[in-house]
Amino acid sequence: MTEPVKPDDNRQVAPNSGFDFNQPTIISLCYLASFITGITGLVGIVLAHVWQNENQPAWAASHFDYLIRTFWFGFAGFVVAGVLSVVFIGILLMPLIAVWVGVRSVLSLLKAQRQEPMPDPKTLLF
Repeated sequence: MTEPVKPDDNRQVAPNSGFDFNQPTIISLCYLASFITGITGLVGIVLAHVWQNENQPAWAASHFDYLIRTFWFGFAGFVVAGVLSVVFIGILLMPLIAVWVGVRSVLSLLKAQRQEPMPDPKTLLF
């Protein structure tokens, strides 16, 4: 009869190589899916506000600030662009705002997969 294999406490455990569906990742995916569905961005912002008040690690807390600001500034930008579309300037602004929201969502998604904090969650840049 063979002896059961015991884990070696001195060996290093390889990090999970799969996709981690942590909370900031879910919110980022909701934002990105809203480019197709149009409604999941609202689901993402609700989740961000609810989960922000839970006890989170520091890296995740920075993502919530970053993603909440991304949504609200993007929303305000689309409203302003919608009003300015009367004079055709808004038509040029809407794709720029969409790219801005998309890039910020992807950056947050990538950092959330590595469980790294956002460097400056209060910035409006990337």
